[in-house]
Parts: sequence; C-alpha cells; structure tokens
Amino acid sequence: MKKIVFYEKTGCKGNARQKAMLEANGYTLVVKSILEEPWEKSSLRPFFGDLPVSDWFNWKAPAVKQGEIDPCSFLPEDALELMLREPILIRRPLIEINGRKACGFDSYVQTMLGLNTQAEGMEACQNSKERCD
Repeated sequence: MKKIVFYEKTGCKGNARQKAMLEANGYTLVVKSILEEPWEKSSLRPFFGDLPVSDWFNWKAPAVKQGEIDPCSFLPEDALELMLREPILIRRPLIEINGRKACGFDSYVQTMLGLNTQAEGMEACQNSKERCD
C-alpha cells in the first residue's frame, strides 16, 4: 500500500484535484489540515529541503498578495518563525511518504511520487492560471 500524509488547506479546490490524482494512482491518503497542525520548526523545516526560502511560501496568501510580506526577503529561520505564527503562509500541500518530505505539487514532487500521469497546472488555482499554493 502506498500511503501519503497530505497536509492541505481544508476546502481548497487545488488540493482536492491533487488528492484525486494521487488516489487515482493508487495512493491512500492520510489528510491533515496544514492550518491546524501544531507545527514546530523541527517538524516543518524538512518539507522544504533545498528549496529557496521564497519557494516555501504560499504566494496566494492574502498578506503576500497585498504586498505586506515579501517571501524573497526572508532568511530561513525568520521564515519558519513567521510560518509558525501564520500557517496560511506555508506552501501547500506538504507531503510525506516513506520518510521523504516535500512541499507543493510541481513536476518534481509528481516525479518523486512516481505518478503514472503528470499533469501540468496541478498547482494552478481554480480561479486563475496562477499557482495556488
């Protein structure tokens, strides 16, 4: 059985499409709320791997879209502290499978999961063509 822990924003249409794709490829999902998880720096940091800090952020979060937060201006430690206070800023989904962790649902994550059919735009928001983290 291929089991994935999938951290989502409950009600997100993009996350719903991603979960459907995973289930269609034989995965069993353990779904958790990214907003309600009791994150600590040590539990959150591994999901970001070697990604640049700006790629850790949900670019569709209201504070980012309104220019109140610039994801490109953070050092790793500061970004983690902010995300612990405001988890809506965390790029989603967060995925854990067999001890491996990743964020987002781009082609790298799809390849890591060995999906039979990769789909363009799996991070795109239903309401626009923009990535919907």
